[in-house]
Formats: sequence, structure tokens, C-alpha cells
Amino acid sequence: MSDTETDADSDGHRYDPSADHAFPDERVNDVLEYVETDEEIQAYLEAQNVNPVARKGYNDHGSKHVSIVRHRALCLYDLLKRGDVAFNGALEQGLDEADEPVIVALAATLHDIGHVVHRDEHPYYSIPLAADLLDRVLPEFYDVADEVRVKGEILHAILCHHTPEDPLTLEAGVVRVADALDMEQGRSRIPYEQGGRGINTVSSQAIKRVFLEPGDDKAVLVEIEMTNAAGVYQVDNLLKAKLHGSGLEEHVRIVALNIREETEPLVERIEL
Repeated sequence: MSDTETDADSDGHRYDPSADHAFPDERVNDVLEYVETDEEIQAYLEAQNVNPVARKGYNDHGSKHVSIVRHRALCLYDLLKRGDVAFNGALEQGLDEADEPVIVALAATLHDIGHVVHRDEHPYYSIPLAADLLDRVLPEFYDVADEVRVKGEILHAILCHHTPEDPLTLEAGVVRVADALDMEQGRSRIPYEQGGRGINTVSSQAIKRVFLEPGDDKAVLVEIEMTNAAGVYQVDNLLKAKLHGSGLEEHVRIVALNIREETEPLVERIEL
């Protein structure tokens, strides 16, 4: 288990299928079990890391990243449901509430597979690749009509995770924001060890932990601990950018704290 995954356990925001949730979880738990044993999906999650990391020197976009994003997406979704936030994606398609977390989980799983083609414009490459996989996976759980609707919602969330297109559903907004919540030091370990010193790598090295908790005035509090001011890039330029237009702005509060022990820290606290 990586350091980041260990942190996620201790911070209480790894999705636990056996826990009580604020949503019907049996269907998504069955889907997750299927995904974890699907050889083709797992092969994509490994192969998609070569272009961004080995060839472009970016942060991790492979199986560990996907696992973290999926866990945080489901935990973010759970906190929003506990805060009585109403989701619209599955509802407007005439689907069940139980399909909301399925949409979130599968979109989080497949959002980056377009990296096997190229890092640049990867969401657009992810769409046809994910569509082919979903044509095989979804019939295990849905009839034809519901399969089409669930597939459309998943592809919408994948497309909107990292492009100018704003999400039209809160399910898609959850995936978009969760993608930016994978920002701790462990994500940039490989490029950093290989000498990479780009802003994504350096700023990620400055992020110690990310906490997801119920908020006092909003459904979700995201608290970020950073060890120096470089982490501001992750918070302001990446997370803030993905929260903007996600549909979740009024439900999520973000606080970043500089926990490095200095006499006069450059950045002590920022709040979005």
C-alpha cells in the first residue's frame, strides 16, 4: 500500500463497502467488485500511466491515482448526500438513486484511460475507449434502456473532468472535484525521483494530507495541510479551477493550512 493510500485510510475518506452510507450501496458495491477483477480494465489502468509519467514527466495517472480518485469521489458523494444535496443526473434520466454512485464510481475509474493515446486532450480519447468497456460491463447489471442512460451519464462525467465543458450533473461535478483531490506528495514521487521539478511535481510535494469531513455551514469541508507555499498552486490553480463550474461550489468549503513550523510562514492559511 502506498503512503497516499495509508493516509487516506487514516484520514477516514477511503470508501468502505461494508460501512453504512447515506445512499443505497448494494448496486455500486457489486459494480466495484466486478471492476476490481476485470482484466481489461486493470490493464488499461496500468498502461495509461506511461504517457503522462514516463514520457511527459507528469504526476501519477495510473491505477493508484484512479483508486484514490474513486475513493474520494464516493466519499465526497456520501458527504453531500448526508448534507441532503439533491443529485440530478440519474434522476433526470429516470434512473434510480442507486445508480448515482454507479455513475460516480465508473466515471472515476475510467476518466483517464485516454492517456493510453496521449496526455494532451485525453478526456476526448477516454470517451470511445470507456464506451467500449461500458458496452461490455453494463449489461451485467442493467437492461438495454437503463444501460444506455447510465452509459451516457458516465461518459458525460468523464468528458467534463478536465475540459472546458462544465458538468451538467452533480454526479459529474463530484468526479471533476475528486480528480483534483488527489494531490498529496505520493502522487509526484516518480517524476520527483527522476528529477522532475515542474510546478505540478513541486506543488504536489508540498501537500502533506487532504481531509474530507462534514462541514459546519456547508455539506463538505476539504482541509488541506501543506508544508510550504508551493502547495498553493495545487489548491488555487487546480482544485479551485475544478470546483468552479462543477455545480458543487455552494456545498464545498476548502481550507488550506501551512503546517510547516517557521517563525514567519509565507502562507499560513487560505480559504476558498
